[in-house]
Amino acid sequence: MSQSITDLVKELASPILENLQLELVDIEYVKEGKNWYLRLFIDSEDGVDIEECGMVSERLSEKLDEIDPIPHNYFLEVSSPGAERPLKTKADFEKAVGKNVALKTYEPINGEKHFEGVLTDFDGEIATLEIRVKTKTKQVEIPWGKIAKARLAVSFNI
Repeated sequence: MSQSITDLVKELASPILENLQLELVDIEYVKEGKNWYLRLFIDSEDGVDIEECGMVSERLSEKLDEIDPIPHNYFLEVSSPGAERPLKTKADFEKAVGKNVALKTYEPINGEKHFEGVLTDFDGEIATLEIRVKTKTKQVEIPWGKIAKARLAVSFNI
C-alpha cells in the first residue's frame, strides 16, 4: 500500500470531523504487545465528550469497513487529547501562547534538550519560553526546526 494507514485515516476522518466541527489533533497506529491500535485524538474549542467520540468512531469505522485497508485485527479508539495535548503544528503553538508547555529538542540548546515553562511568544519560527529556575526566571528561544516533541504541560503550583 503506497499510502500510510495514518494518512489514509486522516483523509477519511477529515470530512467526518469537519461535519461535526471537530479538530483532528493526532493519529497513532501502533502495536502494543500482540494488539494493534488505531487511535484518533480529537478536540474542539469547547472540548469533546464521549458522545462526540462515539459518533466519530462509528462513522470512521463504517468508512474503514468499506475499504478494509488494514489486513489484521485492530482496536479503534477515539478520544480527547487530554490536558497534556501534543503540539504538532505552528497553529498549535500559536494557540498555546500563555500556557505551560514541555518541549524536547533534537539537539542541545544552551546544554539542554528538555524544557518546560510558559510559552510567552511564537512568531512562526521561534518559540520563546519563560522558564522558572528556583526564584528566577529566564527566557529561552527555541527555533521551530529544532523542536522534536512538544505538548501542553500541567503545572502544579504548590
